[in-house]
Amino acid sequence: MMQSVSSESGKTRARIKALLLIVFITTAVVLIRYSPLRAYLTPDGLSGLLATAGGWAPVAYVVIYAVGICLFIPGTLLTGIGAAIFGPFWGFVWVWIGAMIGSAGGFFIGRTLGRDFAASLIGDRLSRYDAAIARNGFATVLYLRLIYFPFTPMNFGMGLTRVRFADYFAGTGLGIVVGTFIFTFFIGTLKTVWVSGNWAALISPKVFFSIGLFVFSFFIPVIIKSFRDRHP
Repeated sequence: MMQSVSSESGKTRARIKALLLIVFITTAVVLIRYSPLRAYLTPDGLSGLLATAGGWAPVAYVVIYAVGICLFIPGTLLTGIGAAIFGPFWGFVWVWIGAMIGSAGGFFIGRTLGRDFAASLIGDRLSRYDAAIARNGFATVLYLRLIYFPFTPMNFGMGLTRVRFADYFAGTGLGIVVGTFIFTFFIGTLKTVWVSGNWAALISPKVFFSIGLFVFSFFIPVIIKSFRDRHP
């Protein structure tokens, strides 16, 4: 009898936490889409905000990026703005750090509020996939990051699985390096040319290289899938 009451109490807590997760996600989306915060989600808006931080601008940007990821602000938008503000190299550094912190935050929110409820819904068939993810967590996360699986949904979604945080964090850190570098290098290079006003620099090896990398990035998922099909 006591075990039955305890089990029912656990299910109730799981449902309450799952409801809190849904409320959190809904509130985050509404806040970003319809609140005054939306005005800062532009290069000019964020540049003006970071200008007030002075030498702490990189730290402020990393915090904004990490929190923004947890609030479902598109990572591509934040990455592009960071590259435009800080340039190709430092843009990559601050974007990667912000993305890692934000991905960890999303994971722990999903794990804390949604894992218990997700586990209660997993039947025998799904439990095999859940166990497989736990056994091959690093490889699974790395693969999904390399094929550009939507960043923020994956952060929360992986928190609902049995994957270990260490595997998730390492797979994310390695998996986003290539895409982040290509995108920040491309945006940062074009922004440098734009600011300099030297339009002749558009015809240069660096610009062509950045464009080539950007175009190549769209083929990465195809290459990864093809390789995986040939080496199952």
